[in-house]
Amino acid sequence: MKQFQFEFSGVGKLKRELDKINQWRKSKVTSAVVFSIYAENIDQEQIDLACEIIESEMPDAQYLGCSTNGTITEGRLSDSPFVVVCTICEYPSTQVHLLQYPLSEDNALDAIENLKKELEKRPWVKAIELLATIRGMSMTPFCEACTEINPDIQIFGGGAFNIDLNNDNACVFSKARGYSEKGVVFLLCGGDDLNIHTTHITGWKPLGREFLVTKANGSILQELDGKPAYDAYYKYLNIPNNEHFFYNTLEFPFFYKHHGINILRAPIASNADGSLTMTSNIEENVYARIAYGDPWTILNSIEEGGRKIAEFQPEILKVFSCAARRTFWGNDEISKETGPFQSIAPTSGFYTSGEFLRTDKDLIQHNVTLVIAAMREGPIDDKAHFEMDSENFSGKVSMISRLAKFIEAATAELAEANQKLAKMAIEDSLTNLCNRAETQRRIREALEDYNNTGKKVSLIMMDIDNFKMVNDTYGHKEGDNVILGLTKVIKETVEKSNPDASCGRWGGEEFMLVLPGIDCHKAAEIANEIRTSFAAILFPKARRKTISVGVVEALRGENADMVCVRVDSALYEAKNNGKNQVFIG
Repeated sequence: MKQFQFEFSGVGKLKRELDKINQWRKSKVTSAVVFSIYAENIDQEQIDLACEIIESEMPDAQYLGCSTNGTITEGRLSDSPFVVVCTICEYPSTQVHLLQYPLSEDNALDAIENLKKELEKRPWVKAIELLATIRGMSMTPFCEACTEINPDIQIFGGGAFNIDLNNDNACVFSKARGYSEKGVVFLLCGGDDLNIHTTHITGWKPLGREFLVTKANGSILQELDGKPAYDAYYKYLNIPNNEHFFYNTLEFPFFYKHHGINILRAPIASNADGSLTMTSNIEENVYARIAYGDPWTILNSIEEGGRKIAEFQPEILKVFSCAARRTFWGNDEISKETGPFQSIAPTSGFYTSGEFLRTDKDLIQHNVTLVIAAMREGPIDDKAHFEMDSENFSGKVSMISRLAKFIEAATAELAEANQKLAKMAIEDSLTNLCNRAETQRRIREALEDYNNTGKKVSLIMMDIDNFKMVNDTYGHKEGDNVILGLTKVIKETVEKSNPDASCGRWGGEEFMLVLPGIDCHKAAEIANEIRTSFAAILFPKARRKTISVGVVEALRGENADMVCVRVDSALYEAKNNGKNQVFIG
């Protein structure tokens, strides 16, 4: 597999480059020839001219391309706005085939159905490269439809873009169907001797707190934590809701789990109602965090990924990198993350509006991600080497990493403090059982469930007999020991008899148990077990103590106050009848 990379700066230069390639081919055995054409503009006349010259000078070659936010040649951001990359296969078994279809939300599924039919005719296909115009539409149905494609076929590619980040105009084109501003191109690749390895690299890390997606409709993210989704960007990053929103948020995508892997998803617009338009559907009830680019993490990921790719020993590398990564690094430093791959094999590609990579059977649309396809014909001969300059890790990297570490540590401390406060708000400090307010809430919740579903609920209220004498005679420390002794018995008994029960300290020496799904007779059995187990405890000073217990089963239509009055009355009867007993009310 051989590759030639050059710029298109005029008819004469293009013809000279094509002549060099033809001369090289005369002395070699070659099979498939594919031209990848990347243009920073959507000038159809210029694109058509380049394609016509290629078709005239090399009629057996295939060509495909798209508009881009910049092109990668020899692993680096190219200075040229129009680049041509020619890949020549040298094994007779290697085959390629081009397909191109219109693409919109109305016909995206038709494109996949047509692709599936063509794949049935070509069992040799091992991989599909796709180029698509994706701005302004959700690609979720398109990606989901690809799950029906043979899972052994790898799929990778990128979304066409514009050099102006705020301009939605883009195009794709190929020998199959020509120029299109609403289309998708598929390059089918395969053969017995063609080997392909794909991977993706992010390096972006979640920052700050989690948000729950509470409302979403397709690709419209409406609410986070019950508030307009845009508020997260304004509150935490001070990004205004104006025509520059897309540009300003490119470096701060959402980080969440999708199909079992962590992905990044960037908003492409903020709407008047505070909702965000995403490039793909986002599900409700998932947790997401705003992410940031950490240079150290990015470069470490590049180094780790590069060494794994080198083990595959590719002959060429195709790179699909999000335009947000170019924005993050800037033109002067962006090649820090793609340049090292050139030490493995000729590296080319473009900056995209979205990246696609199949993981298992799922085609996932990524954002702010680097997708790499490594290709090789034939077996591995010698292990390739990956070289990365240590100077790449200098400059602004250290400052950003340390600042991010500070924010992460502060966020973790705040989260821990909030957890402690939340726990204190519902727990009794001595026993760690529910406090009275939380127990009352759980009674209301259980009664609501009973009234809606008919699931029975019983209450057990207990009081330590003659407890005041313990405190007055032996002090509050011994009184606490007695309370903790009863707490231990309650927890152990309930854990084995009804794990769904809620146990609370009602106040002082009084305790309340809420038992969903239990009638009063079963509740009385549990109460008696607690009573007898507690009576068997020998305390250091107070010696043996007893409890009186009231038990009731909730009646249809009762509210929390009514059932609590009844169980309190049952407890009173147990006390009045001589204590150390269970009374069913």
